[in-house]
Amino acid sequence: MPHTQFVAQPEHGVAWITGASSGIGYALSLALAKNGWRVAATARSADALKALSEAAEDLAGEIVAYPGDVTDTAQMAQNCRSIETDMGAIALLVANAGIYLPQDGLDAHVDAFRKSFDVNLMGTVNVVLPAIDAMRSRSRGQIAIVSSVAGYRGLPTSAAYGASKAGLINMAESLKFDLDRAGIRIQLVSPGFVDTPATQSNPFPMPHLITREEAAQEIIKGLKHPTKFEIAFPKAFVRQLRALRLLPYRAYFALVARSTGWNKKQPARAKRKRPAKEPA
Repeated sequence: MPHTQFVAQPEHGVAWITGASSGIGYALSLALAKNGWRVAATARSADALKALSEAAEDLAGEIVAYPGDVTDTAQMAQNCRSIETDMGAIALLVANAGIYLPQDGLDAHVDAFRKSFDVNLMGTVNVVLPAIDAMRSRSRGQIAIVSSVAGYRGLPTSAAYGASKAGLINMAESLKFDLDRAGIRIQLVSPGFVDTPATQSNPFPMPHLITREEAAQEIIKGLKHPTKFEIAFPKAFVRQLRALRLLPYRAYFALVARSTGWNKKQPARAKRKRPAKEPA
């Protein structure tokens, strides 16, 4: 089997999961540990990671906490080195850490865009690049970058989130050309709506909503597939969004506005600026 079709197994080394303290990352870490993987789990909260490790105590594998903020480039490089020194070779990386900060285009905030790009895009870069350096010396490894179907085309409230996820799609596609030659397999994960704290604030219908456990199983199934590049789910919802990508802009905007109820949404009122105080 060519290295570009490499499917990582527990006997090949360690699985490193970022964003592991909640949502998809939490469920995926437990599912992999149940399948016998030794999992290095990264998130900002050491307490949440401790609870995650304890939840895996009776499973076939184990979960070891490596706390850290993915926006810290030096810290993620150190985490990568520490995992390889303490636990063994990283055979599988799932770069999952991300945030969703909904934005109203008439009341958007620069800081929300900056934080979205720092965590979702640069946070992924900060773990993927050191993992590539480690894997290339062995000419073997598997990397999965978690994006979102929100990166396919623009959606309401997703100006910051969707832009960062679209960047991840392009990044995974672009990296594939070079990683194939180095024996490192890269995949793209594009979930639809998953029931997590991040999605519970969405002010619009979420069709085909699935649980984080269902999402984890879809990812594991895709990771085991020998040739699949994109792991996208749920399939019915993904098919609909892929079809929307083919529509001309006029039809696309009208259809999405109608289906989400955005065509009936009242615009946010402009905030009145308080008059400057007269100098004393």
